[in-house]
Amino acid sequence: MSESEARPSNFIRQIIDKDLANGAHATVHTRFPPEPNGYLHIGHAKSICLNFGIAKDYQGQCNLRFDDTNPEKEDIEYVESIKNDVNWLGFQWDGEVCYSSDYFDRLHGYAVELIEKGLAYVEELSPDEIREYRGTLTAPGKHSPYRDRSVEENIALFEKMKNGGFEEGKACLRAKIDMASPFMVMRDPVIYRVRFAHHHQTGDKWCIYPMYDFTHCISDALEGITHSLCTLEFQDNRRLYDWVLDNITIECQPRQYEFSRLNLEYTVMSKRKLSQLVSENLVNGWDDPRMPTISGLRRRGYTPASIREFCKRIGVTKQENTIEMGSLESCVRDDLNENAPRAMAVLDPVKLVIENYAEGEIETLIAPNHPNKPEMGEREVPFSREIWIEREDFREEANKKYKRLVLGKEVRLRNAYMVKAERCEKDEDGNITTIFCTYDPETLGKDPADGRKPKGVIHWVSADAGVEAEIRLYDRLFTIANPGGADDFAATINPESLSVTHGYVEPSLKAGTAEQAFQFERMGYFCVDRKDSTADALVFNRTVGLRDTWAKIEAK
Repeated sequence: MSESEARPSNFIRQIIDKDLANGAHATVHTRFPPEPNGYLHIGHAKSICLNFGIAKDYQGQCNLRFDDTNPEKEDIEYVESIKNDVNWLGFQWDGEVCYSSDYFDRLHGYAVELIEKGLAYVEELSPDEIREYRGTLTAPGKHSPYRDRSVEENIALFEKMKNGGFEEGKACLRAKIDMASPFMVMRDPVIYRVRFAHHHQTGDKWCIYPMYDFTHCISDALEGITHSLCTLEFQDNRRLYDWVLDNITIECQPRQYEFSRLNLEYTVMSKRKLSQLVSENLVNGWDDPRMPTISGLRRRGYTPASIREFCKRIGVTKQENTIEMGSLESCVRDDLNENAPRAMAVLDPVKLVIENYAEGEIETLIAPNHPNKPEMGEREVPFSREIWIEREDFREEANKKYKRLVLGKEVRLRNAYMVKAERCEKDEDGNITTIFCTYDPETLGKDPADGRKPKGVIHWVSADAGVEAEIRLYDRLFTIANPGGADDFAATINPESLSVTHGYVEPSLKAGTAEQAFQFERMGYFCVDRKDSTADALVFNRTVGLRDTWAKIEAK
């Protein structure tokens, strides 16, 4: 990460500063604890930047720990993708990767300790009955008929659960807390359930698995976590977090702090809905460039620095809000404007023939890779009698506001000569097929001696030396700002979120590497697709346009 990425301030850092100042902690130890049941999204990036960023700034440690307590929905594919995402964003965890399953033996021991203290019992109500007994937000729950079993009986029944003596859903272990608590999470929560599922780390050793709220706080304590940072939906769960640690024999007592999750316009952050998009083939996998997943953003051309900058700009607060998509796009636009080399590509080509240019000749012109950064070097651009230009860059007639090529008028070709449109040919449907021009050979890199000025500057690609490429134009995945609030969010998918065209690019782009970003001059920022692009069949993904066109649409 760049040293120029300034250290932000927020309420969590203020808490840490106070803890270090008063000696509550000698160092800082955080963790990032994803579930390996899907790919990470931009919301997780906020948590990654917070947890790893704090550890780095305070010369502390940050663990990567997989909360792998639900084997039915987990997969080693997700484990590997999450590790890749954290590294790609510019962070490295301390020590070995941790798994909650590393602690299954010790978690089982703590569950037995709660039973021995009379603070947990084996429940045989059905899941529906448990919900019914729990009560409502306005009515207290009622005690289970199994709540007052003896310690000895609960120990024996829990051992029976562990040994596979109960079917799924027929028994679970509950903490004995308070069925009249105003906090639903404290009404005798389930802390273990039966699951006959193969686990990607522990195999078939266990048929009982601990619940998140029981596992998380103990895992934090076993790892010596000082500040356990999570999103606001776990605010009430903090009471259970503290209750578990207060009632077992364990030395470290971490504290949990909550911050607002990231909500982003024109997308969804629910893993369930993201998974539905993938499973129903509404997108092309978890790394589809329209997805808000980190791997999708990466494939689209977002850079680690742009995502870190976005997370810094939105900040860390306790206030729930929804961020405009334009804020994220602005971050990558700023980054690429500064760092992406320039190139020329024509996405909707029409042929332009320079009639007074020698047939068969190919001239090598020199163009800067960045107009403001000479240190980024130069590239060779072939120029020929026949070139491709954008169809929208030519008009037979136009008013004075049109600053491109018009019949009888002159325009400059980027990094090349001035040309004048003389005539054009059309097909039987009236579509322009060829534009015929003349060029002024004295205008390479300079204005004419007589002082006349070109009407504008347009980009181009040599028809003889240019390379055909597939161009994927990505837009927002949904047509409404809050698709997650729709009755059928899938019905709000933008049918124009992906359009594919075939254009021409300058030959220097054949040397582009996977994910390499370019500014296609006058067209936007594009990157080499890391999965489908080859030297013989180039594929580019549009990351973002040069300007925020959606802002104008929404203003209207």
